Amino acid sequence: MNLQRLHLDKTLLFALLALAVISLFVVYSASARDTSATLGHLMRLLLGFVVLLLMAQIRPEILERWSPYIFTGGMVLLVAVLAIGVIGKGAQRWLHLGVLKFQPAEVMKLAVPMMLSWYLARGNLPPTLLRLTLAFIMMVVPAFMIIKQPDLGTALLVFGAGTFVLFLAGMRWRIILVTLAVIAIAAPFAWHHLHDYQQQRVLTLFNPDADPLGSGYHTIQSMIAVGSGGIYGKGWLNSSQAHLDYLPESSTDFIFAVFAEEFGLIGSMLLVGIYALVVGRGMLIAYLAKDSYTRLLAGSLSFTFFLYFFVNMGMVTGILPIVGIPLPMMSYGGSSIVTVMAAFGILMSIQTHRKIAE
Repeated sequence: MNLQRLHLDKTLLFALLALAVISLFVVYSASARDTSATLGHLMRLLLGFVVLLLMAQIRPEILERWSPYIFTGGMVLLVAVLAIGVIGKGAQRWLHLGVLKFQPAEVMKLAVPMMLSWYLARGNLPPTLLRLTLAFIMMVVPAFMIIKQPDLGTALLVFGAGTFVLFLAGMRWRIILVTLAVIAIAAPFAWHHLHDYQQQRVLTLFNPDADPLGSGYHTIQSMIAVGSGGIYGKGWLNSSQAHLDYLPESSTDFIFAVFAEEFGLIGSMLLVGIYALVVGRGMLIAYLAKDSYTRLLAGSLSFTFFLYFFVNMGMVTGILPIVGIPLPMMSYGGSSIVTVMAAFGILMSIQTHRKIAE
């Protein structure tokens, strides 16, 4: 099969396939050998690869033209969620589309970097302070609307994706430093606007033992799982923390804890190596991109994927607060997989259509 004709990048494809295969084994173990859950995860992975293939066929010029419309449509959907969204588990994040429940915030993980790349590519780089301010508003408004749902994890990814575009566009260091100073000053005021459970998650980061059976339970149990894996791990299907139900959300947000317990430090390093390969390949695609739009978009999507797995592994190992970000390609769930695979379809389109143009 000629992957180039299908606009598929061989390095990215094989790395993603490796992550998909590993995830099937880990989901099977984390779900207590639940075949239906594993098959469901397989179906979501297959759907993700179909989305990747479809996105890879769309030329970057078409994506560029569509960017403002995708962003506008996403904003309309976010407004609709706040007005008539379906409430589940205390959050209003979904729209009911007949037989399908849809989470519009997932669209913004792609729409925000696409829009900012489109906007900044239409002027000289590095951008002026005015253009940076307008771009900043474009990413803060959807992030704030997602926080109101509330969904802090997705808001963090959307805001991060936009920030990466600004950074890659050549935002000057003095602006970065001033922005960081403003954030530091505003942090105490923002703290009082967080929900009680969000404040508790931050406090738990510094002292999970303060409430070991309550707010600190997730963190403590995941750290026990990671530590008990040792160098070589306990072996596949031998995660005591997951199988004895000590570890909550073992097949979703905390699936890395199961992996680390079963495959140990060596397995975890190999997994991180695959993730690093994916990010590195994405950054190389950004470096080789033929214009500002594709360069900014490819770089932002690559950095955002890094943010995905860095934050998830950080919260599982107790160095970051728990924010509900799944481990990409590994955690059980459909929305995240489809969004990630769509992003990689865009990366493959940028790379393969560049080669055709040459």
